Amino acid sequence: MSHALRPTRRHFMITTAASALLTSATRALAADPIKTAGIYTVPVEQQWVSRIHIAALAAQDRGDIAYTYSENVSNTDYARVIREYAEAGNTLIIGEVFGAEQEAREVAADYPDVAFLMGSSFKEDPALPNFAVFDNYIQDAAYLSGIIAGAMTETNNIGMVGGFPIPEVNRLMHAFMAGAQEMNPDIAFQVSFIGSWFDPPKAKETAFAMIENGADILYAERFGVSDAAKEQGILAIGNVIDTQPEYPDTVVASAIWHFEPTLDKAIAEVQAGTFTAADYGIYSFMNQGGTSLAPLGTFEGKVPAEAMALVEQRTAEIMSGAFTVTINDEEPTSS
Repeated sequence: MSHALRPTRRHFMITTAASALLTSATRALAADPIKTAGIYTVPVEQQWVSRIHIAALAAQDRGDIAYTYSENVSNTDYARVIREYAEAGNTLIIGEVFGAEQEAREVAADYPDVAFLMGSSFKEDPALPNFAVFDNYIQDAAYLSGIIAGAMTETNNIGMVGGFPIPEVNRLMHAFMAGAQEMNPDIAFQVSFIGSWFDPPKAKETAFAMIENGADILYAERFGVSDAAKEQGILAIGNVIDTQPEYPDTVVASAIWHFEPTLDKAIAEVQAGTFTAADYGIYSFMNQGGTSLAPLGTFEGKVPAEAMALVEQRTAEIMSGAFTVTINDEEPTSS
């Protein structure tokens, strides 16, 4: 007499459920990459956009997205390019709409099934649920780089060259200035904006004028500034990207932006079908992995120990929430 067990109803249900879960997991793993487009008004090697581009390439390498992009798109042409990418079947569109805000939002309203993740000086609008905003809130690392600059200046005169006085630039400059003055309250700042996101010759010319006026450290918010510092034999502080390898005797420290947490959050929401209007700015904070102080490289051991101790203290406090860097979006001025 056979003693083989017959399948029971309970056994059947458990086996079926397990099979369904396995099938679901297999489908998730085999899901097609999200068709994603990037739209940029500057070259992808420009500091700010390069961080978005690098994160998108990494997501593509993982298989999460299928990525294409357009660079050097004028503000007047931005809405047309958005529409073309939406019509082409992209379900996630990333970019920066600082100069085409209204037009971009109007196009997004025509494509409610497309997720838009856009750099913006404005906030999300619940009436436009598929349009999320972000900005590089890397004031935490900018503050730390300011501490280092405050310890390294000998003339107590720091020059700061920015693109435009918009919130994303202003807040980083203010954070840098606050960090420098915590270390050295006697510092004065020269502040100037060149009216362009990518004009290295103009940024360099502006930096030269600051050096002539006594600056011995430059805050390089734009390309071209570190070149001026290098030629004149003074120091510079980088922003958004790490240029220490290119300027080993010039760039002491840099506040680095990591766009990966921002983009990865959006990808997860699109995959889950839960993408909605939100402010993704928080994912640029240091405690979210969105910013860090770059390695000092050739300047390791050359920054005063007192400054590095303060950097270490403030970093721990920022990560724990015990210290908060003030976000000041007002236009900074010379002092």
